[in-house]
Amino acid sequence: MAVDIAGRRGIIRRYFDHLPVSDATPVVTLDEGDTPLIFSERLSNEVDAEVWLKYEGLNPTGSFKDRGMTLAISKALEEGSDAVLCASTGNTSASAAAYAARGGLTCGVLIPRGNVALGKLAQALVHGATVLEIEGNFDRALELSRELADRYPVTLVNSVNPFRIEGQKTAAFEIAQALGRAPDLHVMPVGNAGNITAYWRGYSEARRANWISDTPIMYGFQAEGASPIVRGAVVDEPDTIATAIRIGNPASWKGALQAAEESEGAIRSVPDDEIVLGYRSLAREGLFVELASAASIAGLRQLKASGAVPSGAVVVCVLTGHGLKDPDSAIGDGPRPQIVEANVEAILAKLELA
Repeated sequence: MAVDIAGRRGIIRRYFDHLPVSDATPVVTLDEGDTPLIFSERLSNEVDAEVWLKYEGLNPTGSFKDRGMTLAISKALEEGSDAVLCASTGNTSASAAAYAARGGLTCGVLIPRGNVALGKLAQALVHGATVLEIEGNFDRALELSRELADRYPVTLVNSVNPFRIEGQKTAAFEIAQALGRAPDLHVMPVGNAGNITAYWRGYSEARRANWISDTPIMYGFQAEGASPIVRGAVVDEPDTIATAIRIGNPASWKGALQAAEESEGAIRSVPDDEIVLGYRSLAREGLFVELASAASIAGLRQLKASGAVPSGAVVVCVLTGHGLKDPDSAIGDGPRPQIVEANVEAILAKLELA
């Protein structure tokens, strides 16, 4: 698969012929996409496979949401919208606010009260969005957002917006381009389930275009306390420390099941303590991610333990967001800076170099 990206910054221009856009589409971009695919020697040795990490936290607002938002906002402008609206656990609000500001649109955000990480909330506010906290969880916020979009002239930019999925599929194109093939296994977190839906669409389209000869087995991982797809029933009060995937009724439920079934993979769940272990192990590799991202690492370890990772397999794990989205989780009850006297001897003693 060869893609000439010279002078084509941002995913709409880079993949123009593979997206529902035309010359009439005003491109609203922050040069999103083109995120690194990082080889993990530690995880590769641990699971006896070739493990790559698609680090989506290096998108402009720090999460994978930017891929879909550039397209959703561009199409909203093309259709004549003056305002956009979203429900969010944080990342969508940050992305919607930034791209709406870039496109000169009014942005409204509904968030569940007390359940959005400070870093994400700060982003939405600084970009000028009107942020409204509601009593209730994300699922209730999305219900209200959909009702408002149905009754008033405002464009909903959650992943129920089909242009969001179209934009997000480009990450699969980039993986195929970077590897020169599809991975054998693709492992990722699942919250509202739009992202796994998008990746599967991207891989499927890449195969039809003969960029790759095969598609990966898709594995999506929900947090145990917020695992409606795994349970087969809506979770009224989802509970997990990974706030980005604390969703009890995913909007793209059917798409996630389709991705799992057609690829012969599965949607599974991992407990919070294993998500935390994954989060810390990534930090020791120099990768700072939000907690939800680490569900893919916890999931990979679960797959290895169950014998689902063949020796030597090529695996891609998606890291959905940057760690600065949720600095409180990074600090938690962990170590703090140590006070030391301002002299070389005291510093050497603390560093155990003396």
